Amino acid sequence: MRFLRFAVIGLLVLVTAAWAAPKTITLSVPGMTCATCPITIRAALKKVPGVTDVTVSYERLEAVVTFDDTKTNATALIKATTDAGYPSKVKPATPTVNGPR
Repeated sequence: MRFLRFAVIGLLVLVTAAWAAPKTITLSVPGMTCATCPITIRAALKKVPGVTDVTVSYERLEAVVTFDDTKTNATALIKATTDAGYPSKVKPATPTVNGPR
């Protein structure tokens, strides 16, 4: 009976993990004014539970964040950058333009 209980719990953990979908969003961070700003922004975003990858570009004034959508969301990411002194917003996805067929 004990083995069955642990097997069911293990199965539930695996199934729940399968539902987790990594998402990537781009945040516009217009307040970056120097080349060291990305270090602060990256550190703030990496502290958010569920964030798996962060790339910050001073040249583009943006942060690209990959995260587990079962653990965090865009609102929490925006709060993290804002609390670090760099207000941000989600940058709309750029539509892909296909060439002539």
